[in-house]
Amino acid sequence: MRALALVLLLWPACAAAEFFTLKGHGGPIMGIAVGPDGQIATASFDNSVGLWTGRAPHWFEGHEAAVNTVAFQGGVLYSAGDDFTLRRWPEGTVLGRHKGKITGLALSDTHAATASWDGTIGLWPLDGAAPRSLDAGSGVNAVVFSPDGAQLYSAGMDGVLRLWDVASGSELRQITRHGFGINEIVLNAPDGWLAYGAVDGVTRVIDLATGAERDFTLDRRPVLALALSPDRSQLAVGDGEGYIMVIDTDSWRIARDFRATLRGPVWALAFSPDGANIHAGGIDDTMYSWPVASLSEHGKMASGERSFLKSPEDMDNGERQFARKCSICHALTADGGRRAGPTLYQIFGRRAGTLPGYLYSDTLAGSEIVWTEDSINSLFDLGPDHYIPGSKMPMQRITGAQDRADLIAYLRRATLAKEQP
Repeated sequence: MRALALVLLLWPACAAAEFFTLKGHGGPIMGIAVGPDGQIATASFDNSVGLWTGRAPHWFEGHEAAVNTVAFQGGVLYSAGDDFTLRRWPEGTVLGRHKGKITGLALSDTHAATASWDGTIGLWPLDGAAPRSLDAGSGVNAVVFSPDGAQLYSAGMDGVLRLWDVASGSELRQITRHGFGINEIVLNAPDGWLAYGAVDGVTRVIDLATGAERDFTLDRRPVLALALSPDRSQLAVGDGEGYIMVIDTDSWRIARDFRATLRGPVWALAFSPDGANIHAGGIDDTMYSWPVASLSEHGKMASGERSFLKSPEDMDNGERQFARKCSICHALTADGGRRAGPTLYQIFGRRAGTLPGYLYSDTLAGSEIVWTEDSINSLFDLGPDHYIPGSKMPMQRITGAQDRADLIAYLRRATLAKEQP
């Protein structure tokens, strides 16, 4: 672990104040963390963590579902996600396990804190001592420590922003009751305020001493990402409609408001150490980094390089169904890329759970299912959670019989086309 910390601190950072992208993931970018010297870590829907040396990734594998969040502490990298686990790299050691997906991660000098949809906050001592669990009463989306690590702020689906005492595990007070779920929080302890973003699109900044609020809501929902620049002068907000808003926290005005995607949300934001660049992730499989001073002068996410980003008007119904239900997780090519699910290349006639090189759930690895038109139809008619209980596949259905038939016809054409020389 110490060796990794030294390597991370010596690795060169991507140059700030220029537009660049980091490509290599096989699914949407769900989380971004930046180390003290600018090293970048990315968490993806493709179940992997990327650690970037310049533009080159080093992949950390081990999560069995989407990775939602990453964070550095003293040069050591941690991650957590939909497989309910908190992991430390490079070993991939599982430090903790929830009973639901983990959506938020915070680190102090002594603890990791995890926000989980199982309704609890996990407190995991970094020295390996016994963990504790704080009961928040409903799903938790975000956590952040006070600078000294003695207190912890949390926010979640019930819209309540809470303050906890770490030593005792007791709830000290409720900062606000928003009424809608709170997705993200950012703490600026030196200046005495906390910002939150909510499901209903609200972005607010609360003075922790007086309770006074500043509102920067632009009626775009939901707010999905917040990031504070290292010098605390810029607060970035990403939303479900693909915008990045940058608030000047000295003058308390909206300095920039940029449509960052052609379509889809902004799920992750982080500033470079000098605050000159804003890194962002969304439905595209690429992390984008824009100079804050010239946001609107560069390209947008979701550039249409992959089939699921094509205009729906340019697809037949079968391809539309594939784009909406399958393309984020599955490729049609032989190599399959870095996706959350195995490639569908030559899928017809293949027994489920048998593609070499893919880490299947125990359920699929031992399955007797053979993928045919009938079995694929049943999969989407019943939903993966009913057709293959215990599978890692998302819970979704295609209720229309014609839609299922069109999808199957498209898969037959697409996979046969890929098989021909």
